[in-house]
Amino acid sequence: MVTDLQKNEEHVLNLKINDKHYEWHQQYITGAEVRKLGDIPQEDEIFLKIKKPWEDELVTNETTVDLARPGIEHFFSKMKFPITIIVNGTQKQWNEEKISYEQVVKLAFPNDVENSRTAYTVTYDKGPKQNPEGTMIKGDVVYVKNKMRFNVTATNQS
Repeated sequence: MVTDLQKNEEHVLNLKINDKHYEWHQQYITGAEVRKLGDIPQEDEIFLKIKKPWEDELVTNETTVDLARPGIEHFFSKMKFPITIIVNGTQKQWNEEKISYEQVVKLAFPNDVENSRTAYTVTYDKGPKQNPEGTMIKGDVVYVKNKMRFNVTATNQS
């Protein structure tokens, strides 16, 4: 059965995806459509925000959500963990959305003892939109994404 709301292309329904407002011209939206509209990577999970005390609802690509319910539907995405990052060509599992310079160095050189004579250069690429590529120095923290690459080189200072 097709409702009047589904037929009325001029009727606008509002929704939010990761705190950004969007308009939709149909009563229902699928998880795949939310992913495309909000430019959400395939490896991220999508949730529909539900008022407490209930839990937020996981939205798969096949899930259909009724946007004509009272209020504005709020969708948000989260990275699915663990992800794989690549440090000096070796795959490493990572369970956090960010990584520090010190953590990257430790993953690259797990047996090195910290001393003032060794300096590390950390570069990265294939990162998320917040930091797609760059260089890290001591104290830096960057967002990560699946298959992000880090290159760490050690230099002994004389």
